[in-house]
Amino acid sequence: MKKLAVVAFGGNALLEAGQKGTIEEQEENAYQTSETLIKLLKRNYNIVLTHGNGPQVGNILLANQGGNQIHGVPEMPLDICVAYSQGFIGYVIEQQLRNVLLKQDMDRDILTIVTQVLVNKDDPAFENPTKPIGPYYSKEEAKKFIKETGAKFKEDKARGGWRKVVASPKPLVISNKKSIERIAREGHIVIAVGGGGIPAYYVEPNKLQGIDAVIDKDLASALLAAQINADKLFILTDVPKVCLNFNTPQEKSIDRMSIAEANRYLKEGHFAEGSMAPKIRASINFVENSGKDTIITKSTHLGIDDGGTRVVMV
Repeated sequence: MKKLAVVAFGGNALLEAGQKGTIEEQEENAYQTSETLIKLLKRNYNIVLTHGNGPQVGNILLANQGGNQIHGVPEMPLDICVAYSQGFIGYVIEQQLRNVLLKQDMDRDILTIVTQVLVNKDDPAFENPTKPIGPYYSKEEAKKFIKETGAKFKEDKARGGWRKVVASPKPLVISNKKSIERIAREGHIVIAVGGGGIPAYYVEPNKLQGIDAVIDKDLASALLAAQINADKLFILTDVPKVCLNFNTPQEKSIDRMSIAEANRYLKEGHFAEGSMAPKIRASINFVENSGKDTIITKSTHLGIDDGGTRVVMV
């Protein structure tokens, strides 16, 4: 029987820092990232792909606001922008992954499932926005946007810039998880929980409604992986391994980390919020709920036996 893996792409797997975000750039990035998946397919894995949308959903919001200001087109709320991003990113990944499979003479159906995720409207995250979206700005540009729009910005010292931050509530229930597991175990590739999923809550019994937030895609991916009984969770980022004292002279990479060690490093402040910290928490959640391992690594290291940082129970 084939093993089942959930592979979480970061939004930067499609749109790298410093790029403009043209479709040509995103298609090329998607193609290169898709090439790394072949290693898992050849190692007898069935795959569910999830992806971030931080750069893309921020750009969708900017385009949304521009359309309103210039043409009077009604602005759409953040949950709708997340849905937009799920559709277009899913399309780009589907197409470029298909191109890679054709080149390898491999035949798999690839399906994108637009995924709602239930959250609690009273989640304290709504009082403390932490999730970065959109492009990086200078301090002066960020101050200008804060004054004009009331939006909240935070500095990313590791990458040098300021980004808009929004609420990131905890994912509770992922819709269509049974279908996602069934389709994946049949050998098809499923793209789901895009951007962490479309955040929704029950405004009253039996009535769902979207809410203005972005769910962390790593936490949603960990929840999905546990609920579909995945054998492994791969969280892809822009560094080969998790590091202590990141981007300092004392930087030290980690090959293997127990959940007790991971919790200790979190408390010691080694991992930045909106960056590596959610990936560590997601890893802990999956390992605790499944007893299986999580691998955090760069996409080019995917499928290498000793690649990345392995998060384990003990």
